[in-house]
Amino acid sequence: MGSKGRSRRHIVMAPFMAQGHLIPFLALANHIHKRTAFTITIATTPLNLKYLRRALSRDMDRAINLAELPFSSSHHGLPPDTENTEALTLSQVAVLGMASTSLKAPFHELVKKIAREDGAPPLCIISDVFLGWANEVAKLCDTVNITFTTGGAYGTAAYATVWQNLPHRKLKPGEEEFSLPGFPDSVKVHVSQLHQFIREADGTDVWSRFFQSQLKLSGESHGWLCNTAEEVEKCGLEVLRNYLKLPVWPIGPLLPESMLKPQSGTTRPMGLATQRAGKEYGISPSRCVNWLDSKPERSVVFISFGSQNSIKQSQMLAIAAGLEQSGRSFIWVIRPPVEFDRNVEFRPEWLPDGFEERVASQGLLVRQWAPQLEILAHKSTGAFLSHCGWNSLMEGLSQGVPIIGWPLAAEQSYNSKMLVEEMRVAVEICRGLDGVLTAEKVTGVVEMVLGEEGRSIRVNAEEIGVKMKAAMRDEEGFEGSSIKALDEFVAYVTSRAEP
Repeated sequence: MGSKGRSRRHIVMAPFMAQGHLIPFLALANHIHKRTAFTITIATTPLNLKYLRRALSRDMDRAINLAELPFSSSHHGLPPDTENTEALTLSQVAVLGMASTSLKAPFHELVKKIAREDGAPPLCIISDVFLGWANEVAKLCDTVNITFTTGGAYGTAAYATVWQNLPHRKLKPGEEEFSLPGFPDSVKVHVSQLHQFIREADGTDVWSRFFQSQLKLSGESHGWLCNTAEEVEKCGLEVLRNYLKLPVWPIGPLLPESMLKPQSGTTRPMGLATQRAGKEYGISPSRCVNWLDSKPERSVVFISFGSQNSIKQSQMLAIAAGLEQSGRSFIWVIRPPVEFDRNVEFRPEWLPDGFEERVASQGLLVRQWAPQLEILAHKSTGAFLSHCGWNSLMEGLSQGVPIIGWPLAAEQSYNSKMLVEEMRVAVEICRGLDGVLTAEKVTGVVEMVLGEEGRSIRVNAEEIGVKMKAAMRDEEGFEGSSIKALDEFVAYVTSRAEP
């Protein structure tokens, strides 16, 4: 598969159009460039390019090229100027997924253009797990395609095998649990751990058509990169490798370098807010940090459901009552309940009467966006009530923060299952939007995780944080497992491109 002309030192990336995918792709691009000095080009749609430009630091701006792929959302039955899952309803996300296949032709033209200008095809294409069509582009352009899953190994493997096999469709009346193809027999999934659109999938619906086709194509690539570490997900990586029968390189967690350095005393990573560039915070990072400084170590509960998730108003009321009843300090990122438009202003009726005034000294209520990285990296943060999105989990666990899980969509239930059953760093408080939550349950779980009963969970979380930092260490005389995996990936694609 050799090519005459100049040496191949260019990597082209194609992320899916979602914040939770764009951020780790950008981090991966920066990581590869620093390690290899290869030229990196990230290709995506115009509005997503604007986000990436805001997120690029000055150093990254000189090292990473951004290329525009034309896209018109209205041509696909989507609202005008919507190119990211963050701005869409769940049903519209499926439409965006199908629409993303229209990027294949312009991406093919871009790769051909790069090949002409460089005098050789790119070293490889790194494509999102949901953009399997890039594998076909790679074949047409005489290069290698590598799939990048921005999630963890366990969650990715579970998500892929459920979509490819729909095992829950084979349940007999009255049965509520099923085995996951490719997983140990001891791993059972309850139907309540499936999102409604997966439960209803039959192989002909839009979700099935999109995921089954793209996951199949991604499974035909030359290998996969995974945003995790070998020491953190031994079981998940074994399952994923057996499922794919391909090389899988765990090269994570892809986080800001300052989050992965050992911290001592009151030292805190600085400048982390740039990782969420383009978002207007409901509280300044400095005010947030100053408030945390006033709290005892590992005493604060941080509550956030990610960039595009929310819960029901009744569930919000239960959280509020439970937090107040516990007396524990908290920072809560408040977004409109799912019954309301996500862009409406905050309304007092979403919370108990007088709640914000009564808890003024106990907690911070943050509208829309919070400096999550600074909060999780602070010594006073003791628990993270999370939707179990993989980026958020990596940010929290890298700092040794135990998780209170409330999975809402995508592979989040599988992530939660792994954290509870395999890692033992979490407790699940609720499941999906149909879950019934009481104030007493909130109080009990918060007290358990922060109190004596949660000691083992906290110890396990701290150990995971140490392992994550070690995996990404790159010092003279020591290379972490994820650094070595990245070098192995580079050696693999370089050898494939040699004449």
